[in-house]
Amino acid sequence: MKIHFSAADTKGAQAALKELTERYGDHPAADADICVALGGDGSMLRALHDSIQNGKPVFGMNRGSVGFLLNEYRADGLLERLKSAQTVTLKPLRMSVTTLGGGYQEALAINEVSLLRETRQAAKLSIHIDGILRLNELICDGVIVATPAGSTAYNLSAHGPIIPLEAGILALTPISAFRPRRWRGALLPQKSRLTFTVQEPENRPVSAVADFTEIRDVEKVEVWKDHDVSINLLFDPEMNLDERMIKEQFMP
Repeated sequence: MKIHFSAADTKGAQAALKELTERYGDHPAADADICVALGGDGSMLRALHDSIQNGKPVFGMNRGSVGFLLNEYRADGLLERLKSAQTVTLKPLRMSVTTLGGGYQEALAINEVSLLRETRQAAKLSIHIDGILRLNELICDGVIVATPAGSTAYNLSAHGPIIPLEAGILALTPISAFRPRRWRGALLPQKSRLTFTVQEPENRPVSAVADFTEIRDVEKVEVWKDHDVSINLLFDPEMNLDERMIKEQFMP
């Protein structure tokens, strides 16, 4: 089995990289059967984005802090673990953006798409779902569209719900909503197409972020799940990701 290793720049991840490459070798991603990511959630996210290009499944081992989507780090028995690993297939969000200058750009998000105010003034957004106006004016610091895989990340910090991977829904979560003050977001079918229109974009500029791709001064943002793109994530059988998702909801 040919393995490609990627690692964060941290001391722990680099030490693990040295140990593992000495024991198992290291191959270019294009020639490898599996990519093994070493680090935390950020490193794993980058490895998953790389897998969109190289088409390789990703097995993450935690050398960071939280590492929610990563397996436990162990140097021994890696080949056996990879052979017995279970596969979870993720479908990313696709974000299309029209900017104030008339530009157009697209990006993929495995965790979430976020719209964020750029200045001291709150953002003003209208929200259409599948072409139907659902919220005429949301005054807020921003809003998040989160996948199940990303629901324990920024979405959870903004008091959004944790979503099981097989639930087939997306979370729409406001960030510090001022009006409507009591709106706490929505759960939407994964087939939904969301359209955000920025009101007063010159005076209240907004940026759009798909994972770590940021586009500033946006005017209109559309978000939908791209079913033509697949990302294969590998887990140890004993990891039981569904159990972790449930357990996380009862953490103090």
